[in-house]
Amino acid sequence: MTKIIIVGAKGRMGQAIDRISKGVEGAEVVARIDVGDSLEDVLPKGDVVIDFSHHSCGVAVAQATAKEGKALVVGTTGHSAEDKAAILAVGTQIPVIFSPNYSIGVNVLFHLTREAARLMWDADQEIIEMHHNKKKDAPSGTAARLIEILLEEKKKATGREDILMHGREGEVGARTQNEIGVHSLRGGDVVGDHTVMFASLFERVELTHKASSRDAFAIGAIRAALWLHRKGKTSGVYEMADVLGLR
Repeated sequence: MTKIIIVGAKGRMGQAIDRISKGVEGAEVVARIDVGDSLEDVLPKGDVVIDFSHHSCGVAVAQATAKEGKALVVGTTGHSAEDKAAILAVGTQIPVIFSPNYSIGVNVLFHLTREAARLMWDADQEIIEMHHNKKKDAPSGTAARLIEILLEEKKKATGREDILMHGREGEVGARTQNEIGVHSLRGGDVVGDHTVMFASLFERVELTHKASSRDAFAIGAIRAALWLHRKGKTSGVYEMADVLGLR
């Protein structure tokens, strides 16, 4: 049995993980933490901490988890470079899964995007993402990871540092070969849509993932927690690609 502690238990993702876990064999939520609760008090009860609170809490959660020697699944996004580095640093003490998105389908999208970017490095590349009107950060953590993949593969192919164009307005001139367009849409109750477009002369390839429920992310986060505990992972930083055997 993998004993899970949810941080951010009152949020939409925390509630989804709590609900979904009841139907997952081998998973048991033993503590639910939110604003005003003490993580340190419940850490001895669990095996894995799943953090879907807020990026401002990420470093404190990671360091407290590391101090107790528990495994950590990081579900928050929007960290500063400094906070991300501090969270990843605890990977020298405990096993950590740090992923911008825990949906199995999205991680397949990451994998396919890398393959397409490797083969179509000279195509015009654009990312379009849409989320609900309550989302505060842009681009999304998932889009940020897609951007990283495109930049990495473009640099391998061309040796150059491409630039990002976050939307376009006015007389911006013709599209250049060394830009990647990024477009963030917000509206309604959209859980999360992501499209990566590769546009060449005479043809276009589009890779799209659409989430219809946060349950997809919850299932992936629980699967990640089980993987860390059941596999007895040692200290280190892992991604969902490791959980799914994609690398």
